[in-house]
Amino acid sequence: MKQLRIRVLAGVFVVAGVLSWAGARLWNSLGTLPGVPVAAPIVLALIAVVLFATALSLRARLKAQRERRPDAKGVDPMMAARAVVFAHASALVAALVSGVYGGTGVLLLELLDIPARRDQAIYAGFSVLAGFAVIAAALLLERICRLPEDDDTPPTGTEPAA
Repeated sequence: MKQLRIRVLAGVFVVAGVLSWAGARLWNSLGTLPGVPVAAPIVLALIAVVLFATALSLRARLKAQRERRPDAKGVDPMMAARAVVFAHASALVAALVSGVYGGTGVLLLELLDIPARRDQAIYAGFSVLAGFAVIAAALLLERICRLPEDDDTPPTGTEPAA
């Protein structure tokens, strides 16, 4: 699996934000804009906490394993691979969701004189921040689980197999 690129996440965020802003403007001109749920930043923050806790746990276990401690609990390669896949998917979804709430939040900034819209703008802002926390935790987890680079050159003193 290839490592996540910040450019890809930023691109997803920007495209989702622009489309969300345009869609929210259209929806608001036709009727009432749907609200930003209160649970959005909470759920994103919980995902960030789970990713961060997993990253810290795996880092400690890998460090103990590298130091060859007798009480070291090994890391199952499949579990590490699943953690990386979870981090990868979470970062992409968080970039998308943050872009959607960011675009909606930009539109809601025009409507701050309405108390309900002000609250929704705050929820949208916290959702974007929580989404960035998910992305940061996912990148940390992915970095911790990265394998050392393989060289194609054989070690010195050995001949390549024919």
